[in-house]
This record gives sequence, C-alpha cells and structure tokens, in this order.
Amino acid sequence: MIGYATLGTNDIDSALTFYDALFATVGGKRLMQMPDSRQLTFYGAGAGKPMLAIGKPYDGQDATVGNGTMVALAADTREQVDQVYAEAIELGGADEGAPGSRGPEQMGFYGAYFRDPDGNKLCVFKMG
Repeated sequence: MIGYATLGTNDIDSALTFYDALFATVGGKRLMQMPDSRQLTFYGAGAGKPMLAIGKPYDGQDATVGNGTMVALAADTREQVDQVYAEAIELGGADEGAPGSRGPEQMGFYGAYFRDPDGNKLCVFKMG
C-alpha cells in the first residue's frame, strides 16, 4: 500500500552520501532525482516498489524531525537488519535501539532503530 515516504534534510549532499551507502547494504539505489532546488531524491529496489524520498522541504523552511514520525524498512534476514544498523551508525547515524527481538515472540519481530544525520528516525526490521 505504501508508495513512498519522504524525509527532510537541511544538507542534501550529506544526506545523499548517507543514504547511498546505507541503501547499498540492502540493494537499494537512487531511482530518480527531481531537477529543482529541493533535489528530492527517490530510493528503492525498483520501479513499482515502495520508495523513500530524501529532500529539502517544499515550503523552503528548515527540515525538522517529526515527533513520533518514523520510517520502517523491511529486511530480508535478521543478519541484514544487523548490517543496516551497523552501517547507519558507522555513517554517522545515532542509536535509537540496537538490533533485537521485540514484542510477542510468536510475532517474530526483529528490529533495530536509528536516526539519520538530520535526526529522522528509521527502523529496519524482519518479521518471522
């Protein structure tokens, strides 16, 4: 159901460096970049799949972090959750919850939480 989510940045070059490296860990890449001053850049695994867009806010104001806002990225394996989390921290992200099982064990939710250099909160998870 989700087409794409957007995260704001105040430093597009730094943000693109972070996400280029981070998404390479899970097979994601830049799919499209708008040719305007916002440089809204869409990442994903391919056409027709959910995407994450990074860019400067449309209204020209500073990007700020939404309280309670988070984007969750699906991983193929628990090992991939660990890899993405480690890569995020190595790239300058901040820890918001190390990889591990959460919730009822029968759900099999394994996730890790981090913030990108702009303070946007992300989760990478594997169900089952």
